[in-house]
Amino acid sequence: MAKHRIALIGLGMAVTPHAKSLLDLADRVEVAAAFSPSAARRKAFAEKFAFPLCDRLDTILADTSIDCVEILTPPNTHLDLVSQCAAAGKHILLEKPLEVSTERAAALVEAAETAGVTLGVMLQHRFRPAGLKLRAMLLGGEFGKLVGCSTVIRLWRPQSYYDVEGRGTKARDGGGVLITQGIHTLDLMLSLAGPVAEVTGYAATSSVHRMETEDMVVAAVRYANGALGTIDATTAAYPGFPERIEIIGEKATASLVGSDLTVAHHDGRVTEMKTEYGAGGTGADPMAFPHDWHRGAIADFLDAIDEKRAPMVSGAEALKVHRLIDALLEAGKTGGRVAVPHAPPSS
Repeated sequence: MAKHRIALIGLGMAVTPHAKSLLDLADRVEVAAAFSPSAARRKAFAEKFAFPLCDRLDTILADTSIDCVEILTPPNTHLDLVSQCAAAGKHILLEKPLEVSTERAAALVEAAETAGVTLGVMLQHRFRPAGLKLRAMLLGGEFGKLVGCSTVIRLWRPQSYYDVEGRGTKARDGGGVLITQGIHTLDLMLSLAGPVAEVTGYAATSSVHRMETEDMVVAAVRYANGALGTIDATTAAYPGFPERIEIIGEKATASLVGSDLTVAHHDGRVTEMKTEYGAGGTGADPMAFPHDWHRGAIADFLDAIDEKRAPMVSGAEALKVHRLIDALLEAGKTGGRVAVPHAPPSS
């Protein structure tokens, strides 16, 4: 099968695990261009990776030999860039989140669908081996009916993180802890426990940070399958702790902590999967994690193109976690119960 030719769009903080993964996948994909409008970013990137640099987006759009792109720019640029790349016939792997609002996110997904290109979203926690194992056990009926699922995301970001222009703002990032950090674990939670039907809770900006959007959210949730649980998300928990998803079923209870899994079965068996990774990225350095999960997501994206199927995390899949985040913030604002829509209003 012919190699894919891919272009990187955006050479900021997020690019390193993508670039490392593409080197690992060199038998399947060739990096044809690495674009940033910033000469300083291009220079810094070139010191680490020997990929061809590009200083104009139009060069990538016009190159018909480039069949796919990775978009790694700030969230508020995604709709425009996806629209341009989709119109040029490029398949797209997009760094999370989809966009700064669910309305813009839905328009982005529609643009890719209309153009007939593959759209994948980098929510790489889905590719942690322990998460994949837990999902297989759930689908295999080893838990029976689910009765509970709770998620704890207690991370740390120093004030210097939010002092970077645009960080934690609605205009650039679309929100705070939920859409920028928690989205990974919430997406994984939904893939394991199924959709959430209703939420109620609180959202606030703690005295730990000076920022526009929320750094602390606590909610009670009811899933569509009847299970109950809680969501506890913050970036104010020094020094940062592994994210935790705990699932209670009629036949077993699971604890997924970072990238480690323990399942206690009612018949006395214990299933464990431990890794050397732990969690990573939970503290002051958001990029302190291995690139293995990015590599898995990129490989799945390439497979999806070749097999003419949707990636594991498609645009439609990513919209689910955006709608949950909207409901959590609405509940935090109103103090009431908020239903989580399971499809775009237009469908």
